Amino acid sequence: MSEKRRLLLVHAHPDDETIGTGATMAKYAAQDALVTLVTCTLGEEGEVLVGELAHLASDRDDALGVHRIGELAAACEALGVKDHRFLGGPGRWRDSGMMGTPQNDRPDVFWQADLDEATRALVAVIREVQPQVVVTYDANGGYGHPDHIQAHRVTVQAFDQAGDPSYAPEVGEPWRPDRLYYTAFPKSVLQAGIDHLKASGHSNFFGVDSAEELPFGNPDEEVTTEIDARDHLDAKVAAMRAHATQIEVDGPFFALSNNIGQQAMGVEYFILVRGEREDSSGRESDLFGGAA
Repeated sequence: MSEKRRLLLVHAHPDDETIGTGATMAKYAAQDALVTLVTCTLGEEGEVLVGELAHLASDRDDALGVHRIGELAAACEALGVKDHRFLGGPGRWRDSGMMGTPQNDRPDVFWQADLDEATRALVAVIREVQPQVVVTYDANGGYGHPDHIQAHRVTVQAFDQAGDPSYAPEVGEPWRPDRLYYTAFPKSVLQAGIDHLKASGHSNFFGVDSAEELPFGNPDEEVTTEIDARDHLDAKVAAMRAHATQIEVDGPFFALSNNIGQQAMGVEYFILVRGEREDSSGRESDLFGGAA
């Protein structure tokens, strides 16, 4: 395969890719890197923010997942991402809902997926695409959602197994990516958002005064990589708007127009967990190593 840069991201539901990594995806796509997105579920258990589409919810028509396929396609188009797959095919595993809910116990949800089956499905994608870089969530799934945790488990196992010729030889030739990253959100950035909302009179949707009280967020010193993709913020916002059933772009969380809002949305953060850092003196600015 050519030396073209190839980036593979594994996310749990449609919209996760845009919220956490959309600007980064748009930046690398604009640089002619191959950006491949793997989404693990259709997001059937998501809330519906659009009143006239409320009937799609899982407790009514249970048609939200099919609708979100279209939203995700539109978001990928906005980001310039041309290669998107659902793990195992669309609807192979269902959205598990929040931790501790009855949905977690359904046999068809991603939380209950056979780990080896799901890993083989992702190994097949890795061996086909041959990415140098893979991105997913940390062991807590960022904020504890079962599908995010399962995406972490599957991705780490697939990353480690894809280069082993004895593992699943029927799904392609071995390929060992160079780097594995977890998405991150520095506590200093969260704190800046909390402080800004408080100062501007917006209600504090975090419900806390300190980022240390939040059940998510990463100590700044753990963050290894900072991608400044503010030049691609318009693409990220357009992708957010595409996920209309899930994201209220004009609400205070995403509508900040000052520098804090720009940075919170256009600068994205990662932790390198496999592979060698080229610059250990500070944060790298390129997922492929060193400065962009």
